[in-house]
Amino acid sequence: MNTITYKNVHNHFKLNGFHLDRKDLCRVAYSFIKEGEDHEKSVGDFILDWFDNKSYLELNTSGTTGAPKIIRIEKQAMVNSALATGDFFNLSPGDRTLHCLPTKYIAGKMMFVRSFILGLDMDFVAPSSHPLLHNEIKYDFVAMVPLQAQNSLLELKNVKKMIVGGAKMSKSLEKSLSKLKTETYETYGMTETITHIAAKKTGEKYFTILPNIKIYQDDRNCLVINAPKISSETIVTNDLVELINESQFEYLGRIDNVINSGGIKLIPEQIEDKLFNKIHSRFFVTGIQDPVLGEKVIVVIEGEKQNLDESTFDELDKYEKPKEIFYVSKFIETHNGKIKRKEIQESL
Repeated sequence: MNTITYKNVHNHFKLNGFHLDRKDLCRVAYSFIKEGEDHEKSVGDFILDWFDNKSYLELNTSGTTGAPKIIRIEKQAMVNSALATGDFFNLSPGDRTLHCLPTKYIAGKMMFVRSFILGLDMDFVAPSSHPLLHNEIKYDFVAMVPLQAQNSLLELKNVKKMIVGGAKMSKSLEKSLSKLKTETYETYGMTETITHIAAKKTGEKYFTILPNIKIYQDDRNCLVINAPKISSETIVTNDLVELINESQFEYLGRIDNVINSGGIKLIPEQIEDKLFNKIHSRFFVTGIQDPVLGEKVIVVIEGEKQNLDESTFDELDKYEKPKEIFYVSKFIETHNGKIKRKEIQESL
């Protein structure tokens, strides 16, 4: 069997209804760059980069696992990632997919790579917060960020499978999605892992890893990823996890968010899970300096000041209960909807 390489374009691949091979794609890319809209220009740039003589692409990391930086990713590793996704989600040549993510980021690039390599029939639209509006086409596979999923709840009846990534899904969105017939998965990954290396069905507790990946914990209890087909280096994350077995883990929170209050280590994400039904605006839990405790727990809520019911914090144990509540008119976010906790915290 011939090895599938980044130079291949599957003969079932379609872009907006047209069968295109490598030459056709390069022609489309030139016209996008010359006369396309902004989102089309970045697609044109990506296609030409993909089919040039280099074996790698240079990508910007999001800065989730440290300061943003430019990293080099092998195109063959991106192909291997696409094949693993195809296996995990049972994607077949001719399956119809919607591309509605910005192509300048890894998730948008990977939707193209999956389509080239797996032979998907891809509709490509401008990234927007309502990607399925006025679209009655039935799709087998769609990838969105949480905001897009939230805004597409009515239209998802036309989507068979969807992956949601880029930012953590809120509990309320998870609840809404689990009521739909659409098979929805929350993904876990980062630029360094070439998007997701694990996924979990909406409503499930544990992430399951994709093929050809091994996971373990370091001495901080953070996830370490060994994915030789995707990265030549072992990837050490700042994500606190509980390993369930060799192929599943529970995500607990980020080690850099941990609050050390009076010697007790608290994970904000776990406190947030207990509060999700009690506070109806967007919010997050963090710690700020305190002369007695070292750090004290606070809640930061988006929007106008509100009167919270006395029972709001009843489920929290005594160490988890916030010592103060702050209100911020609008949260600062990354391009894919992650709340920039540290920046907001520093502005308080």
